[in-house]
Amino acid sequence: MGFKVKRQKTDDADIDVTSFMNLMIVLVPVLLMSMTFTKVTVMEINLPELSGGASAADLDQSQLEVMVTKDKLDVYFPAGSLVKSIEPLENGQHDFATLSQVLRSIKDKVSDKKDAVILSSKDLEYQTLISTMDTVKSYQTVVAASLAEVELFPQISLGDASKK
Repeated sequence: MGFKVKRQKTDDADIDVTSFMNLMIVLVPVLLMSMTFTKVTVMEINLPELSGGASAADLDQSQLEVMVTKDKLDVYFPAGSLVKSIEPLENGQHDFATLSQVLRSIKDKVSDKKDAVILSSKDLEYQTLISTMDTVKSYQTVVAASLAEVELFPQISLGDASKK
């Protein structure tokens, strides 16, 4: 005995995506506004050059050195000759504005020089070292009613201040 199954004809129902589209219209802007945008900056640091043609004394005489410790900033040019010792401000922060002025005066004397060595102590904070590198690299000035970045000593080498 066979059973006869009667199939009813059904019409295909349309899928209503209106509520899903409304959700997307609200969700996409909310997700875009909640994104955090990060800026990663890479600063190129060079190793001090040791060329066979020039002696170490010749290299040291033309070297610009900025020694950074917790207590002060010392600028030497040529190497071993102290130009200025900069004491921290009243709030304990280093005076990077004065450092920038000293470096600008050195740059005026030797405009073709592009390299500098930053000597840091072991107990120095990372942000202090980065701020020193930014100050040695360039400074900002106003040119024709807009802010311009002027290059000082972009080729930076790092060294240890305890060896000095």
